[in-house]
Amino acid sequence: MSNSPETMLAARSALPNTFTNISAREIDFVTRFTDNWEALREVLGIMRPIRKAPGTKLVSYTASVALEDGDVPEGAIIPYSKATVVEAAKADLTIKKYAKAVTIEDVNKYGAAVAVQKTDEAFLNELQTTVLDDFYDFLTDDTSAITKTYDTFQMGVAMAIGFVRDKFKKMRKNASSITVFVNTLDAYNYLGAAELTIQSLFGIDYVKNFMGATTLILSSEIPSGKVIAVPTENIVLYYVDPGDSEFAQLGLNYAVEGETNLIGFHAEGNYNTAVGASFALMGMALWAEYADAIAIITVPETPVTDETPGDDDTP
Repeated sequence: MSNSPETMLAARSALPNTFTNISAREIDFVTRFTDNWEALREVLGIMRPIRKAPGTKLVSYTASVALEDGDVPEGAIIPYSKATVVEAAKADLTIKKYAKAVTIEDVNKYGAAVAVQKTDEAFLNELQTTVLDDFYDFLTDDTSAITKTYDTFQMGVAMAIGFVRDKFKKMRKNASSITVFVNTLDAYNYLGAAELTIQSLFGIDYVKNFMGATTLILSSEIPSGKVIAVPTENIVLYYVDPGDSEFAQLGLNYAVEGETNLIGFHAEGNYNTAVGASFALMGMALWAEYADAIAIITVPETPVTDETPGDDDTP
């Protein structure tokens, strides 16, 4: 069965209680955004997308166990180890609203393929970047994270992985895989001439199966000298569904697509100004459910120069 925007539009229009004025362009936009995020979820190791219903609050947890002595005499009462879970309310998801306008003059000058389609693509890329930037900001917040310092990049990566695995083990949770985030230049400075396959997807560079990490993410958004590790089970995608029926009661009907409606998109013409207006709505946040199960390791920054290796002033 075809999954083209035209086919999905026809199928949606045939359903009862749906709006038939959703255009193929709107469905194409939200489908591409969703497909991109499904691929990124696989790379980042985001295991659980969780929909936030209107009127609900989001929480995260920290957990600890004060282990009692296990050397218990025969017949004696076994002391309970104290388990503590602390609930922390998260800031509510912010619904972000965006609009883009293309004038009739731009279409006349460049054609719709450039004035509409190219700007739609740029619009989509910028929206994705906004969510990732917010995620990197969260990752580098060391308020609750495990923080240590080691002398080398290699030890930093190894110990970051070790700390989060140990943390999950103490919480009796399984860390099936670990995602490690490092600064791009730090990684290349360490890797040097190593023959590793660096893959790229939607602007994210990554290496699979690196020193015990399932995925090593290379990003200029990670400060130089920092290594950050997170169990994949700990990364959660919270989102607001732009197609929620409660929003529709306002008369706002956005095109959405997929089981996880991450973005809503609507396009319409404004005859008063002769422009084509596009509107995007999304509320998304990537974060860790257990903030204290993130390891942020500091390693000495190695100077990176612009000199070509082998170049010197020797005559």
